[in-house]
Amino acid sequence: MIGGLATALIIGALLLAAACVIVAIRNRAMGVVLLIGLGVLELGLLVQAGIGVAKVIGGQSPHETATFIGYLAGTVVIPPVAAVWALAERTRWGPAVAAVACFAIPVMVGRLLQIWQGTA
Repeated sequence: MIGGLATALIIGALLLAAACVIVAIRNRAMGVVLLIGLGVLELGLLVQAGIGVAKVIGGQSPHETATFIGYLAGTVVIPPVAAVWALAERTRWGPAVAAVACFAIPVMVGRLLQIWQGTA
């Protein structure tokens, strides 16, 4: 795990969540800007997952390897599912779904850091 990447993902996800909440409060549907944000977030999560899996294969695995891999897989799945769901829901609740997903990412990335560092 790279601490700087994890921090950037947490901050980026929180900023995107705030943008989603603002769009939902304004009673707007999911837009291109939010989709691009989810895409950028997904790319960062894929990089993190690749690094995490490479380190596990390289022998630097945390004590709870299965839990670590599960959290990595979960973080990678959330943004695409949220994007599809948000696009399908053409009301204010589309961005609200994306906001909930974006709020879940920092929690999961923080948990990944705890597992990796052995403090969990």
